[in-house]
Amino acid sequence: MKKLTLCALTSLFALSNYAAAGPVTSGFNNLGTVELCDDCYTSEVAIGFNANYFGDTYNTTYVSNNGYITFGTGQGDYTPTGLTANYLGAPIIAPFFSDVDTRAAAGGTVTYGNGTYAGGNAFGVTWNQVGYFAARDDKLNTFQMILVDRNATGAGNFDIYFNYNQVLWETGEADEGVDGLGGISASVGFANGSGAAGTYNQLAGSLVNGALLDGGVNALTANSNNGVTGQYLFQVRNGVITAVPEPETYAMLLAGLGLVGAMSRRRQRKAAV
Repeated sequence: MKKLTLCALTSLFALSNYAAAGPVTSGFNNLGTVELCDDCYTSEVAIGFNANYFGDTYNTTYVSNNGYITFGTGQGDYTPTGLTANYLGAPIIAPFFSDVDTRAAAGGTVTYGNGTYAGGNAFGVTWNQVGYFAARDDKLNTFQMILVDRNATGAGNFDIYFNYNQVLWETGEADEGVDGLGGISASVGFANGSGAAGTYNQLAGSLVNGALLDGGVNALTANSNNGVTGQYLFQVRNGVITAVPEPETYAMLLAGLGLVGAMSRRRQRKAAV
């Protein structure tokens, strides 16, 4: 069974070698690097501004190796339970919730830090060339989440950017994936963990085999909701998440609009290699 561990921090890591051309940007690495690990998360990290997320205001977060951040407490959950009414956990922002494993020799790292982006102070996390459980590096993903301070528009307001350069795997082996594919596929979106109506949003293609991969029907690297290929922008105003106006061809599933059913059961892990 996989064991949950608290990550050690390595400061001032230099980010390099992005997998492919795309919107993922360097520079968000001055606060630290998540230890090469499986199912770990950082200690509490300051984001640099106040963020009103579903009615609760936070100025710190926890970075999970498994493709997301949480508020209030750290979390290393690896099975991508759908970010819908059935998600009961820490408040979460997930650019790619799946079973990331950075222990493989050819795999990359997870870094985080402060900077500026889209005209505002920002906090970003980059999963650069990361592999999947169990320590596999035959397929690698590069993606990023950036939070941008918009307190000038109202206390606690902020924007969320999801950036994707390469998405080649979707599932770890302990979630019935084979060579990174199939099984319980990744989910992308947001939730405050209460399961209450209006407290979760999930992108189309979440939990659907092959949908979010490069070449898939909802390929994260090929689509957008703001005109920048591979990028998705969500505005959080007064604690409520909305997508920016988007072309019909980029439509997403949001709360109450035919969300993909959540996978509520958990799988027993086989021993890590």
